[in-house]
Amino acid sequence: MGNDDHRRRKTPCGFCMAVFKWIPVLFITAVIAWSYYAYVVELCIRNSENRIGMIFMLLFYHLFLTLFMWSYWRTIMTSVGRIPDQWRIPDEEVSRLFRADSPDTQKRILNNFARDLPVTNRTMNGSVRFCEKCKIIKPDRAHHCSVCSCCVLKMDHHCPWVNNCVNFYNYKYFVLFLGYALVYCLYVAFTSLHDFVEFWKVGAYDNNGYSAQGQLNASGMGRFHILFLFFIAIMFAISLVSLFGYHIYLVLVNRTTLESFRAPIFRVGGPDKNGYNLGRYANFCEVFGDDWQYWFLPVFSSRGDGYSYPTSSDQSRVSTSSPTQRYDAMGDTTTSRLDGNPTDKLIGASPLDTTNHHHNQSPHQVRSTSVLPTQLLQIQPPSTCRDELNERQQKLANGQSLDCSTPAAMSSPDERGVNGAAVYIEMIGDHPLTSADPAKGFPRPPNGDLPV
Repeated sequence: MGNDDHRRRKTPCGFCMAVFKWIPVLFITAVIAWSYYAYVVELCIRNSENRIGMIFMLLFYHLFLTLFMWSYWRTIMTSVGRIPDQWRIPDEEVSRLFRADSPDTQKRILNNFARDLPVTNRTMNGSVRFCEKCKIIKPDRAHHCSVCSCCVLKMDHHCPWVNNCVNFYNYKYFVLFLGYALVYCLYVAFTSLHDFVEFWKVGAYDNNGYSAQGQLNASGMGRFHILFLFFIAIMFAISLVSLFGYHIYLVLVNRTTLESFRAPIFRVGGPDKNGYNLGRYANFCEVFGDDWQYWFLPVFSSRGDGYSYPTSSDQSRVSTSSPTQRYDAMGDTTTSRLDGNPTDKLIGASPLDTTNHHHNQSPHQVRSTSVLPTQLLQIQPPSTCRDELNERQQKLANGQSLDCSTPAAMSSPDERGVNGAAVYIEMIGDHPLTSADPAKGFPRPPNGDLPV
């Protein structure tokens, strides 16, 4: 709570207002206490004949009631927190701010003070958000609550039914409170439906000719307790289902109630309702945490500190500025075709000139300009081709020409490099060479590289 709120409580009128704020909470507590009596005493103990069924009904009832009341209590009693002093503007700066003769001067003073603070939200004129009552720079998604008399981190709204602001610290508790309250009401309505029907059902006529009531065993006021228990459970369930569904939607889009009516304004990009939308799962984890074991328990597990939040623009900037990360996500692409296709049969290698010529080799030839054949491959050619390979290498060494009509034809001796550094490796097994001249139909690219 703020200092103004403490000062108000010191006056008799302020004390009366503080007590008045607790009336909705007392009303909800009274309804829960009455429903406990109506369900446990009147419906289960006094009316139920099946003891085993009654035990199971009471077991699940107390389970839902415990989670419901635990979440409700945490929502009420969790403090809205206090903004640290580093966000507070000194009094002399506040005086300068109020004495400024133009909005541009005020904007310059605020921007200068907030240059080291993690703020991205701005006002309509592009200035840093400033609270005149608390004398602080407002953190992102924080707003001043006139009921609590202070600035509240990630303020969603002030709820009179919990007499507290729904904010960064208790938003998870509030959503769980709505969910467990809905489950509680639906469970009570479902288990009391049979007795509710028996209350209205007309039975057979008795010996005196009067119509008898149904098989409801409760008598007197107990019958009306069960009747109103069903009505009130249905009534609260109808109101809770829409409120709970709306807040589930807000959680999945990472938006507060205030932001759904007035979009936050960012320093870069302007107003954007989806400025904090990181994806449904990331949005859910921002409120409920990363550990699934605490998702449905009213214990604090939310991400962050309440002062700065990741934005959708930050997420897109990371994905677009790191192509290496996105490339690595495809897996290891360093494996060459030679390593990746063991069915290819390597039958030979010889030096090849890197100069541009007017004919081309087979599309199955792969070039290397840095290593020798013995360094590039350790795989030996098949024994049936070894003699033929040695014979052709001897012909190349003696300057003799080769017959290009064979599938394993190599280049002429004038195509060899001077230093023998450039080599090519012939691969067969994919497509047989049918033409007498393997260079036909495969024009050499302008840069001299061979198609692979």
